Amino acid sequence: MQYKILWADDEIDLLKPHIMFLTNKGCTVTPVNSGADALDKVESERYDIVFLDEMMPGMTGLETLAQIKQMRPSLPVVMITKSEEEHIMEDAIGSKIADYLIKPLNPNQILLSVKKILDNKRLVTEKTTLSYQQEFRNLAMQYQDRIGHEEWADIYKKLIYWELELESSQDQGMAEVFAMQKSDANNNFAKFIEEEYDGWLNDPRADRPILSHQLMKQKVFPHLKGSGEPLFFLLIDNFRYDQWKMIQSVMQDYFTIEEESSYYSILPTTTGYARNAIFAGLMPSEIERKYPQWWVSDENTPDGEEGLNKYESELLQKQLDWNRLDVKMSYHKILNTNQGKSLVDNFNNMMGNALNVVVYNFVDMLSHARTDVQMIKELAPDEAAYRSITKSWFQHSPLLDFIKKVAEKKGRLILTTDHGMIRVQKPAKIIGYRETNTNLRYKHGKNLGFDDNHLLVCRKPERFFLPKPHVSTSYVFTKEDYFFAYPNNYNQYVNLYRDTFQHGGVSLEEVIIPFIDMKAK
Repeated sequence: MQYKILWADDEIDLLKPHIMFLTNKGCTVTPVNSGADALDKVESERYDIVFLDEMMPGMTGLETLAQIKQMRPSLPVVMITKSEEEHIMEDAIGSKIADYLIKPLNPNQILLSVKKILDNKRLVTEKTTLSYQQEFRNLAMQYQDRIGHEEWADIYKKLIYWELELESSQDQGMAEVFAMQKSDANNNFAKFIEEEYDGWLNDPRADRPILSHQLMKQKVFPHLKGSGEPLFFLLIDNFRYDQWKMIQSVMQDYFTIEEESSYYSILPTTTGYARNAIFAGLMPSEIERKYPQWWVSDENTPDGEEGLNKYESELLQKQLDWNRLDVKMSYHKILNTNQGKSLVDNFNNMMGNALNVVVYNFVDMLSHARTDVQMIKELAPDEAAYRSITKSWFQHSPLLDFIKKVAEKKGRLILTTDHGMIRVQKPAKIIGYRETNTNLRYKHGKNLGFDDNHLLVCRKPERFFLPKPHVSTSYVFTKEDYFFAYPNNYNQYVNLYRDTFQHGGVSLEEVIIPFIDMKAK
């Protein structure tokens, strides 16, 4: 530990034992007797940290602190004082001190402060790396056993925890090890879905998770029975569990989290299928059969993916009627910032409803243009950047203003999504006719040509409760981080879409998604 320390105290001679202790630990300590001398030293030399006595004659410690921060805003300052008066502590903390110590000091107290401030990143990295190394084997053994949907949700949450911990520690070697483990977990998860998904939909005895079409009835509607408080159901499109962890601390300023859980998106993990299933309470083929006027095929939809979800409000009302819930409901779809601001401006009109549903198209907000894949690619070249953009967008969006309004009015808030996204890396070739849909993570059509490797193949769409436009229609879903590419202009296509975020297939990120139930503080 070799750090340069500036120590300003009008009784500096009495601190010689402490200075000798730090010197023996490898530090270089420069002692001065006043705030003015401290400013001269800060201006002419570089220090790693400053110890500053608060009660000095002439220029006080707080006055010195203010000028140090103007000269060297990032220089950490530790305030030292005999006084325990609250207002002094508050003034010092408000001036962005790094630590606050009260005399009499002991040497280890000083050393701990230095380590906490200057050695924090290294110590955290070493501890995080060691802890992950210990957990690595446990995780690998867990997902290689035959486990169920609850265990897989638990594994995914643990993987997210370690991803965020390793990201903050900046240990590149461990980050690479983690990336391999996450890929291995996704490989095993895809096998799990391939083995279990059909049974979840067709075997009444199957141990199944809550799926998209069961979400409202099992997790949302119970709040409408006998509750006098308005319920706000917020669905953020493409919102993953790791993104929730990025905004959780912000949400906890306004809400108490009563339930943090997850559910499983149906296949395909897309807006047109999963979100329609949520609001209808039905699987896609059931929606097509029962409400053909509200089902839109995704074969070359002119309006893009959002054109597949024109009737969510109507489907939700039918689901409420089917469950004999005679409640006043509002539905709002937010596609741009102006609509988000309008939602906030008209918030009071929602307070008379038992249920207020808000669908926020996060990806549209993020990219500003649906087709501008390159923008997303530039803004979010990796997972860390994608999470960072999520948090930045959220903190400066009308959505946060809306959430604050819900908290002010003591409303209950449920936050969830329809599916997640994955950053795709590996191409899988496919050949299809003109009517084949355009999604990069799943395809359906007749006489599709593909290699079965890295794909989940559904040759009987009725088993997955999916529409079957043609007798020979089949569905294929990419697993892990694969994406479909056509042989024509193959290299150009691959270069364009590799490293972009896509959804529709089978991965932990797309299928296991957050469900957060919150009550206003």
